[in-house]
Amino acid sequence: MEVPDLRDRLRIFRSREHAGRVVAGMLENFRGTHTLILGIPSGGIPVAVAVAEELNLPLEAAVVSKITLPWNNEAGYGAVAFDGTVRLNEELLPHLRLTEKQMAEGLEKTKEKVARRVHKFRGDRPWPQLKDRTAILVDDGLASGFTMLTAVAAVRRLEAEQVVIAVPTGSEDRVRKVAREVDALYCANIRAGWGFAVAEAYQRWFDLEEEDAVRMFQEFQTKGVSSPVGPEKGSKR
Repeated sequence: MEVPDLRDRLRIFRSREHAGRVVAGMLENFRGTHTLILGIPSGGIPVAVAVAEELNLPLEAAVVSKITLPWNNEAGYGAVAFDGTVRLNEELLPHLRLTEKQMAEGLEKTKEKVARRVHKFRGDRPWPQLKDRTAILVDDGLASGFTMLTAVAAVRRLEAEQVVIAVPTGSEDRVRKVAREVDALYCANIRAGWGFAVAEAYQRWFDLEEEDAVRMFQEFQTKGVSSPVGPEKGSKR
């Protein structure tokens, strides 16, 4: 699902918060339901907070981090999710010629990073029960889609009834491929062509610091939601 009037347009969102309100408008049918919003830190948190506020839904942080190359910490060949789910890019790995030691060290480093971030966002709270619920994963954009798909796999393991993705902007090619692995995908601004960049959908763009994302998330948790969402039940993280 998309907003046709926003197709292939640039600089249409004033901020991540504005983008979240636009996305919330696409998700009106979920308002006040037994649905859980899952924001992907760090950039997805302000988007997810805006969605959760607009729709009066509970919010959680779905921490996921890519496993980066030893020689380039911006490029990844896999990802680790909040519950320990690991997904590797099997198509890319043969071309990288990584040793088993390099891969083991990269995986361990990423698991430690994810565990640290989970604790910063959620502390020791048990993970909410997702069985018989819809989970909506929210990020600030969909480029390669690899970390998002790792988050999807983790949520599937928690037995969510439906897994939905909602993002303000996305590459047409990636959106189509990722949509095959979820029950529904909402993307307000779909763009075709080469050189897709999430930042080009925003008038004001910056890398959100982890501490700021944690603060936004915790402020929302303090306010809570007014609709009944049922009790939390423990499950393995």
